[in-house]
Amino acid sequence: MISLRVAIIQTEGCHCEIRKPANMLRHIQIHTIASRKAAVDLIQNGLVRGISQSLQCRRPEVELTSVRYPGVRRGNYAQLSDRHVQHFRSILPKERVITETEDVAGYNVDWLRMVRGVSQIVLKPKITEEVSAILEYCNAENLAVCPQGGNTGLVGGSVPVFDEVIISTSLMNSIVSLDELSGILVCQAGCILENLESYLSERGFMMPLDLGAKGTCQIGGNVSTNAGGIRLIRYGSLQGSVLGIEAVKADGEVIDCLSSLKKDNTGYHLKHLFIGSEGTLGIVTKVSIQCPPSPKAVNVAFLGLDSFDDILRTFTEARSGLGEILSSCEMMDLLSLDAATSNLKLQRPIGEFPFYMLIETSGSNGTHDEEKLTKFLETLMANGVVRDGTVASEPSRIKSIWQLRELIPVGLTHEGLLNSYDMTLPMKHLYDLVPLVSERLVGTSAIRCCGFCHLGDGNLHLNITTPKFDPDVLKIIEPFVFEWTSKLKGSVSAEHGIGFKKTQYIHFSKSQSSLNLMVNIKKLMDPKGILNPYKVLPAQH
Repeated sequence: MISLRVAIIQTEGCHCEIRKPANMLRHIQIHTIASRKAAVDLIQNGLVRGISQSLQCRRPEVELTSVRYPGVRRGNYAQLSDRHVQHFRSILPKERVITETEDVAGYNVDWLRMVRGVSQIVLKPKITEEVSAILEYCNAENLAVCPQGGNTGLVGGSVPVFDEVIISTSLMNSIVSLDELSGILVCQAGCILENLESYLSERGFMMPLDLGAKGTCQIGGNVSTNAGGIRLIRYGSLQGSVLGIEAVKADGEVIDCLSSLKKDNTGYHLKHLFIGSEGTLGIVTKVSIQCPPSPKAVNVAFLGLDSFDDILRTFTEARSGLGEILSSCEMMDLLSLDAATSNLKLQRPIGEFPFYMLIETSGSNGTHDEEKLTKFLETLMANGVVRDGTVASEPSRIKSIWQLRELIPVGLTHEGLLNSYDMTLPMKHLYDLVPLVSERLVGTSAIRCCGFCHLGDGNLHLNITTPKFDPDVLKIIEPFVFEWTSKLKGSVSAEHGIGFKKTQYIHFSKSQSSLNLMVNIKKLMDPKGILNPYKVLPAQH
């Protein structure tokens, strides 16, 4: 028995305490937000049950979702009782049935701190059979359920709205297999994306998906939201990379679609019911995914430009001039980059410009790729399209440049509350919404309105920060941004999903007949509606 009661984890100058009553680690107390990743790693390994923040870094408590959004009404579900808790403890060991208020609190709040539920329990299964037993019982008892992965979503889809039973997949983190001939990986849903990337990298492969939240997000959540990310231009959408899925329906039935075949044309492609359905049709427990070989040469260019027209011209030239080696193409405006440099003290590698681009190439011949990239940049700079730039091929410099883009959302949250929107729009109108919203916000409490884009798939991320939640600012933004997007035949959600926050706006992107079919599928697969209620479908359904 170890007598140590408090251990300190050092994480880049930050620390968190692991408090342990008697011989069992109970929860981590975080003293800085930056130490959260270390805490998450310990939870993934089953060493710690929960996270709590110390007084010096604890922010004001988030208003309850039911208060902030008074129009939503609790469904006719059962309320958790001691009898239910005892039954869950017959399915899982008692240390994986979390009921203490302090331990449950962190699971009730989303990453943006926009919504907060009042769940009284978190269940942490390790295997599919445990998920099946939990759902079978919840369905029989009419207990609503909220599946939760890394809880990095931005639309309130991964936290309870009221008192739903939270099923956390964080302990379902085993890699089942990797076929090193085909590059097909099979793993549990709770595997953290960055951990999968590290595992594959050691074996000459890579994940086809990359996100700024990769240190915390889980592959099951990625699949359930059909996450996009920064590699889509090269490797396509996640729907194309996922070969198979194992999922558990609301009644506990396990649906085994865990195929590792690249071609399987035997009837309906049932995996697509679960990809992007945000846990409303079933809980994903395992994933089979096609992983490409790791590139032998990677280069990154960080460019400064004067206008969005120059951005579009550079992107067009990149697709034709860099062709098969182009693996990512990102854009950010000055105010977006400033959120990372000013709030997080990151260093900007070139001067100040209205717009910036980050272009990545990945290939098998470093000399060939460098020559191609150099010729591409020389032409654009000679024509005055690109004003300045820098190129990196060393892993450390590549990482520091990518941090400027990936940490923008983190930098924005340092200003208070972040209102984040992601739309798919026609390329020529991709940035138009940012100045339009900025003009509408003049004279309000808004601190910053900025935008960055995944150019490869026409995806704008519009961001507005305010000191705290401001309903007047929200009324100016919504539904304007969704109506404007709809007029251009865009999508109100490019990659974040619908979750809780966009249910009343899904009709801007889906026809009534499509919504009716979605409702019918939901009723067929989850007749009692216990799976992630109040999410995806409009409230009247």
